Amino acid sequence: MIKKPCLKCIISEMEESEEYEKIKELLDEIPESLKVSDIEYKRRIGICKACDRLVEGTCLLCGCYVELRAVQKNGKCPAKSWKKQ
Repeated sequence: MIKKPCLKCIISEMEESEEYEKIKELLDEIPESLKVSDIEYKRRIGICKACDRLVEGTCLLCGCYVELRAVQKNGKCPAKSWKKQ
């Protein structure tokens, strides 16, 4: 049986994935001083989840795991979708 890619999913929602633990470890290693607020992180992730370029937690424009990019203060969306409105 062929497994279809999880469109609109982020890694933390796919706890059975092989990447989940590694992404969680990497997120935990980022110092709090370099992270955006929880509100901003959730806003960014919401934008990513609505984007057609998200597949299995990965941005098809740049190849990053969106959770790792979205949590960082200096993180930028390659499609410029995170700009404050």
